[in-house]
Amino acid sequence: MDRNRLELTPDEMRDFGYQVVDILVEHFYSLPDKPTGKTASRPALEKLIEMPVPTKGESYDAVLQDVLQHVTDNVMHLDHPRFFAWVPSPSNFVSVMGDLLASGFNVFSGLWLAGAGAAQVELTTLHWLIQLMGMPQESGGLFVSGGSVANLTGLTVAKHIKLNNAIEQAVVYFSDQTHASVERALKILNFAPHQLVKIPTDTHYRLNTKHLKRQILKDRKLHKRPFCIIANAGTTNTGAIDPLEEIHEICKQEDLWMHVDGAYGAAGMLSQEGQQLLKGLSHADSLTLDPHKWLFQPYEIGCLLVKEKEWLTRTFENRPTYLRDTQQKEEYNFSNTGIQLTRSFRALKLWMSIRVFGIDAFKDAVGHGLYLAKVAEKKIRQLPDWEVITPAQLGIITFRFSPASNSEKENDQINKKIVASMIREQYAMLSSTILDQKTVLRMCIINPRTTIEDVEHTISKLSEIGQKISLKKKIIV
Repeated sequence: MDRNRLELTPDEMRDFGYQVVDILVEHFYSLPDKPTGKTASRPALEKLIEMPVPTKGESYDAVLQDVLQHVTDNVMHLDHPRFFAWVPSPSNFVSVMGDLLASGFNVFSGLWLAGAGAAQVELTTLHWLIQLMGMPQESGGLFVSGGSVANLTGLTVAKHIKLNNAIEQAVVYFSDQTHASVERALKILNFAPHQLVKIPTDTHYRLNTKHLKRQILKDRKLHKRPFCIIANAGTTNTGAIDPLEEIHEICKQEDLWMHVDGAYGAAGMLSQEGQQLLKGLSHADSLTLDPHKWLFQPYEIGCLLVKEKEWLTRTFENRPTYLRDTQQKEEYNFSNTGIQLTRSFRALKLWMSIRVFGIDAFKDAVGHGLYLAKVAEKKIRQLPDWEVITPAQLGIITFRFSPASNSEKENDQINKKIVASMIREQYAMLSSTILDQKTVLRMCIINPRTTIEDVEHTISKLSEIGQKISLKKKIIV
């Protein structure tokens, strides 16, 4: 080891690397038998991890042991087959190796001159996604960190192309189920709160187009400038899909931009069932999706697709003198299509995993998630004292423990305690949300390695916990 050169010997690099690969292989294959992961208090972790800046180096063996004992031992495993909270990230080992290669070669994918091979892989992978999403051949896009930045980038394009950045009097419409990243993006883009109009949803938690039409008409009479409708292709709460074809027709009639947030749900297009549910998705002017969700990639890889690739360069291209040697006509510089100049080689993992497994395997994996959510719904409907709030859609189901003998507030508290108990037990992980002012449980079931037994045993455990809490309440009373 030569510390002054920040360099290990070849033998040390091999030893260190083999140790890490062995750890990862063990993690992937033993994960179903492990807890879903745990968390720890900040004071507890400060005692374990906080230290003065090291002046002398330690052995990589010692540091690796600290990582395993104090860091990875205090995380949730979002790739666990029984992790059903939020929107999981199932990941796969081929993509992990892709990330290792991209990081190891330290690929700079912002400029063609610095990473021509990387740029062509990204272009190819984007063409695959454009085709899978049914978008026009002239569409373009780029990979970003995740859905939040994809929404920000897409809405920046909409603002530039549709408004020429003149946002005064402009109005943006979206439903009350839209992801929080949308409001954050619009805030960054300097839209004022009064320019963001939340449209109520219908009984299926989809954007109410009748209300939307009335609101657009009202705003035009007030001399405002309706400019964009943001549609959901799978809401985080329930997996609801806004009426995309109807929204497209409204956008055509009113000359509005159609942005679709399909962070996890757009991948449903890989299945025949999903294509029926997501009819109209291909009409989006801009579409976001997260391969690190339902395309089974490790963090971070989000994606923005736009109907015309030139929109990206018209919005973001600049030519500083210090990059004048990189601006050749036949080259494609991703730094001119988004926010980042320095950007990692995110496309490699998705490109490699699709090549190794084949797109048919991805289609089957998406279909598996759709099927398991229906299995969960059937199981819940068979249980006494449980009700399905929203049926299985795009891999998500919401439900609630609600004995008729309890008040709604009492059932709210019990459902919160059920989640807390599951987190403590670490057998499975799920999350809660609020629908119609009620606390409900939700399961997002998209991991291709999740089994029917995983789903059914988790629901049985939920039922047992609910009954115990309810019985305890009655005894105390």
